[in-house]
Amino acid sequence: MEHKFPISMDLVASLVEIFQQENCRRRRRLHDTKMSQIRTIVFLIVVAQVGFLQGDEHNHIYHDNEEVVLWMNTVGPYHNRQETYSYFSLQFCRGSKEYIGHYHETLGEALQGFELEYSGLSIDYKVDTPGTVFCEIELTEEKLKAFIYAVKNRYWYQMFIDDLPIWGVVGEADDAKGEYYLYSKKRFDIGYNQNRIVDVNMTTEGKIPLKLGAKVPFSYEVNWKQSKVKFEDRFDKYLDPNFFQHRIHWFSIFNSFMMVIFLVGLVSMILMRTLRKDYARYSKDEEMDDMDRDLGDEYGWKQVHGDVFRPAARPLLFSALLGTGYQLLTVTVVVILFTILGELYTERGSLLSTAIFVYAATAPINGYFGASLYAQMGGKRWIQQMVTSVFLLPSVVCGTAFFINFIAIYYHASRAIPFGTMVAVACIVLFVVLPLTLVGTVLGRNLSGQSDHPCRVNAVPRPIPEKKWFMEPPVIVALGGILPFGSIFIEMYFIFTSFWAYKIYYVYGFMLLVFVILLIVTVCVTIVCTYFLLNAEDYRWQWTSFFAAASTAGYVYIYSIYYFIFKTKMYGLFQTAFYFGHMALFSLGLGIMCGTVGYVGSSYFVRKIYSTVKID
Repeated sequence: MEHKFPISMDLVASLVEIFQQENCRRRRRLHDTKMSQIRTIVFLIVVAQVGFLQGDEHNHIYHDNEEVVLWMNTVGPYHNRQETYSYFSLQFCRGSKEYIGHYHETLGEALQGFELEYSGLSIDYKVDTPGTVFCEIELTEEKLKAFIYAVKNRYWYQMFIDDLPIWGVVGEADDAKGEYYLYSKKRFDIGYNQNRIVDVNMTTEGKIPLKLGAKVPFSYEVNWKQSKVKFEDRFDKYLDPNFFQHRIHWFSIFNSFMMVIFLVGLVSMILMRTLRKDYARYSKDEEMDDMDRDLGDEYGWKQVHGDVFRPAARPLLFSALLGTGYQLLTVTVVVILFTILGELYTERGSLLSTAIFVYAATAPINGYFGASLYAQMGGKRWIQQMVTSVFLLPSVVCGTAFFINFIAIYYHASRAIPFGTMVAVACIVLFVVLPLTLVGTVLGRNLSGQSDHPCRVNAVPRPIPEKKWFMEPPVIVALGGILPFGSIFIEMYFIFTSFWAYKIYYVYGFMLLVFVILLIVTVCVTIVCTYFLLNAEDYRWQWTSFFAAASTAGYVYIYSIYYFIFKTKMYGLFQTAFYFGHMALFSLGLGIMCGTVGYVGSSYFVRKIYSTVKID
């Protein structure tokens, strides 16, 4: 049975009013909730800003009476800059303040052997500290021998205040009298501009004779003074413009630039005239009938048109090297630009950390170009090619680093890489570089893996005729790197002096210009080498062009041997292994980059000349 209930208009109005009230209350609750969330976020931001504004060495902002930390880094022989040890390994004593643990903030710091330890000295912002003895040691036989050895070998040490480096010497030797002295007092003169530290100078004083049983009181003094130096310019005092901006440096840049103009013009003129004659001769041959052509003397690069685009020997390794070269070229240019724009040389380990980050981020470039070239050469084992591309350079670098690390551990040097840092580097390669290279490999095979050679490749390779000795690939390879090395010879001296001596390299604009000059000279020379090889009817131009350009690195390594013998006073197993190991890695990276550029230039040249000739 159906019931009908009458609905009055008053009831409807009441229901509508109740609904509107409930909706208003709901909106107010939602608004209050949002406002509460906004207030919470603002509160957290304010708290974070308050914490951020507290003065420390990270933001370089200090308030009056605030603590300034003095970090002790390393100590080691003056002539062996890379042979460093922990500062307190030399029996120095700490101050009375509690120890502040410092952990490596960047991967670059850990890899470069920074061993920052808290000095224990009390230094407060804008508060002068008179001469204060903070500890005293008695020279036992063991300590005496350690300090005498350090003074004999001119040991120096490094410290940091607000990221500004400070250097000092351990002591002084009087060879005539056979006496040795230890500097026991450090006087710090710190300059400030408003609420930032802009200058730090340290003077070592208090010569104490090193004798058995003597008591050595270590003291320090701090003097604050206002300075007009801007915070942005505080690192300029550590640079040496008289050295890096010397007339010889400018002249070398100008000389290399003129070499580029002359070489490009000469190569263009020679090749254009020679190729024009070749084209005319080949056109004349095409107008002959078959009988005359058979009786004619055919020679030159056209004869190997059926083999010139034949895949290179060992295409898997060749493509992996080329992919690595593309990646290294990108990393080098990006890091140099970052350093120019951000002055990364002023921060501990920033340059190396940036290079590692950029290398990991550019892994798809390696995979893309390596996989596309391997696919164009008909390669099928693309997973093996990808793995080779990923681990080719890291395995060589890590193998060399581990060898040097064993020697550093034996010497108890601070250059020994911690196990945690090794794990971090391995994780970067496995979990960042490998997946990104896989992405680049897939894209390279699918987007540009098809070959489009202008000439068909013959099924049977053409025999290579005998030629004069100077046309053989080994001779071409040996001669190919002379001119590129000549264009960077002077710059290598400045770079070596910066890394192996006490100079901070900051003229990265020069480096970028020299690097571009090197690439242009390398391309020009390699194209000429490739033309001579093809004109001798030798179609093995891929590896020859790569090694002819990469031979520049061989000359750089030979120069590094000369520099080690005649320009340095390095000694000892550790320093020798460190020097030649790192120079081998530097030369390897330079060789891969130059080889890649040489091959790319030669490849473009080969495709260009064979695409403009009519092939029967």
